[in-house]
Amino acid sequence: MHPVLQEILGFLREDTGLWDITSESVVPGDAGASAEIVAKQDCVVAGARELELICGHFGVECSAVGDGTAVVAGSTVAELRGRARTLLLLERTILNILMRMSGIATATKRLVEIARSYGVVVAGTRKTTPGFRYFEKRAIAIGGGDPHRFRLDDAVLIKHNHLRFCGIEEAVKLAKQVSFTKLVEVEVSSPEQALLAAQAGADAVMLDNFTPEQVEQVLEQLRSRVLVEVSGGITPENIESYAMLKPHVISTSWMCTSAPWVDMAMRLKP
Repeated sequence: MHPVLQEILGFLREDTGLWDITSESVVPGDAGASAEIVAKQDCVVAGARELELICGHFGVECSAVGDGTAVVAGSTVAELRGRARTLLLLERTILNILMRMSGIATATKRLVEIARSYGVVVAGTRKTTPGFRYFEKRAIAIGGGDPHRFRLDDAVLIKHNHLRFCGIEEAVKLAKQVSFTKLVEVEVSSPEQALLAAQAGADAVMLDNFTPEQVEQVLEQLRSRVLVEVSGGITPENIESYAMLKPHVISTSWMCTSAPWVDMAMRLKP
């Protein structure tokens, strides 16, 4: 079984409990139905692939717009056909996934459109909803962003708490011994630390909660030597002040922690 389908079935079990007492009480078991999922606001659709997975598992015919499609309010996102009880069983789980993922994709696109004009990549962070990381990270990618690390074993990122146990030079030296396939990045809190990390052989430095003026100072020294990532407190309101300085990457959790869900509804027709 596809691992993403296993995750979705877990969400469905959480929502269903033992059985759907309402639908099985009032809807005939042999009743068929068609349904359409409608976006109530402009958005970038995300979660169509996941919708097709769960519908296929339950024998529901599904025709959906592609992930990444920009739609306007009132647009049909997907058309479904199957047993009425099955459609009602899946309704909330399907909508929750589509609404959450589409909200993140829409928010990501908003940030990406600002940064892209300066040639800057927008990335997500690991500040995601427990149990829903794959879906949120995929939504970031659908919105045009870079998902960054999915897990701790994806890359080495030496943060402030790691540096409580050894200095930057020693930390980079030890991390470089892990594997030549793993990028080594150091999170720094001052221009001086950024320069030290680059001199120690780090592949990337993350400028944590730097002002635009501090970022500009670091970029003048390090742009051609290491990958420079800016992070901390990035929002749609201030991203351009950092993007115009042209760091390589701007990472933010805003699209996962602050973006609203997209409002959608499922309408059934017996």
